[in-house]
Amino acid sequence: MTPPWDHWDIHPSVAIGLACFGGLYLFWGGTRASVSRQISFWASVLVMFFSLDGPLHDLSDTYLFSAHMLQHLILTLVFPPLLLYGTPAWVVRPLLRPRWVMALARVITRPLAAGIIFSAVITFWHFPQFYEPAMRHHNLHIVQHLVFIATSVVMWWPVLSPVPELPRASYPVQMIYLFLLGLPMSLVGALITLAQSPVYPFYAEAPLRVWGLSPVADQQYGGLLMWVPGTLWFWGAMTVIWFRWAARDETGDADRAVPQDAYATMPRITPRPPSPPTDAA
Repeated sequence: MTPPWDHWDIHPSVAIGLACFGGLYLFWGGTRASVSRQISFWASVLVMFFSLDGPLHDLSDTYLFSAHMLQHLILTLVFPPLLLYGTPAWVVRPLLRPRWVMALARVITRPLAAGIIFSAVITFWHFPQFYEPAMRHHNLHIVQHLVFIATSVVMWWPVLSPVPELPRASYPVQMIYLFLLGLPMSLVGALITLAQSPVYPFYAEAPLRVWGLSPVADQQYGGLLMWVPGTLWFWGAMTVIWFRWAARDETGDADRAVPQDAYATMPRITPRPPSPPTDAA
């Protein structure tokens, strides 16, 4: 059997979807954002592409639970921050125009709701009763990934919201929020790591034992990825927020609100007042 790293599969659905995604960004004026934000957006597109195509996708879909956990961490912890930071407010607002969308967004993007939604989804999909069918039925697996992506964007919204209409939480709340988010992920990762027998039969039946990993060892590596790097990622984000909060305090602006310049809003151009008429000579 050909090892999965010896070839590169490109799935048309992923390529077409990302092309449409990037096209909307350009159509709605993403190029008017700062260079750093544009780089962040296109980096998110590349992250998505390399996560869902190529060797990592093949390893995770057929051979290694640990590769699948790495893929999930990229989709939930790396892609959303790059996307939200790189998307300016005027690109997001067309999506929020329907009243029902804005009404729903006002509820689910608040820290308590966003944290509960993300944690519930992560826990739900890692129960063997739901994880196994997703691995054995491709369409259900696509749904799983779409749910992960959507709920992780919602989860990061209180930290990196691009629109003041759906505001970011204050710096202290952001730190507490991220700390609490790491707890369910750590618990799920720990339970998987400490299991003494295969939790997911799909990977125990893999047609190729990549790198000589036994099903239990592969499972332990996957659980550790979720448990340790996943938790440390949240701590890294908390550290960045702490320094931003401290810098804001040093400038004498120590209120709890996130500053407006954190949002990628277009600068308003103030029209020049008309020149007074001059007397004819």
